[in-house]
Amino acid sequence: MTDLHIASAFDRDLEAIQAQIMKMGGLVENAILEAAISLETRDEERAEAVRHADKAIDELEELINEKAASVIALRAPTAIDLRLVLSVMKVSANLERIGDYAKNLAKRTSVLSQMEPVNGSASSLRRMAKEVERMLKDALDAYVARDAELAQDVIDRDLEVDQMYNALFREFLTFMMEDPNNISACMHLHFIAKNIERMGDHVTSIAEQVVYLVTGAIPDEERTKGDKTSLPT
Repeated sequence: MTDLHIASAFDRDLEAIQAQIMKMGGLVENAILEAAISLETRDEERAEAVRHADKAIDELEELINEKAASVIALRAPTAIDLRLVLSVMKVSANLERIGDYAKNLAKRTSVLSQMEPVNGSASSLRRMAKEVERMLKDALDAYVARDAELAQDVIDRDLEVDQMYNALFREFLTFMMEDPNNISACMHLHFIAKNIERMGDHVTSIAEQVVYLVTGAIPDEERTKGDKTSLPT
């Protein structure tokens, strides 16, 4: 009877933590979209709202870590249950980093709004950010449902984000070579594109946690990356 009581208490604690994870995930999804929209529309007020909203994301990560640590200390979870608790902490850490990248996007809006637009690049960045946001939504859905197949699909889709980044990188190089006046703006735009690509990497890490939870095996860490810009030639 005592074991059953402990088990049910652990389940309740874990459900409460995972509810916070989903709340945090929703805030991060919104931050990605709002940051991309503010960049495309040059809406500095919207960008500022994204920057301020990052505080709530950081606070949730702290809360989740505190609750997870408390569960470990008070419930003494078994190996399998411990894996669940640790996965929560890893997911929240990845969400916090994605939120930071979204904040970085928002910070660039005020700078770029003072420069001439570069051939629709902001709308291309928004499409790239939208794909990352869809991936994040699916990764969180897979986490809740313990759906390894959906999680693997998210992992595979990161290649598409890398390819979008590579295409933008080449575009920015072309714009800078064609007109030196584009150099400053394109440097900022490239920074943004790289931040979005990094978001995709963190979403992939969340999906990998799902595969690990379901199968007990971490996906191949040597997966092929589609970002070729940092590889030696």
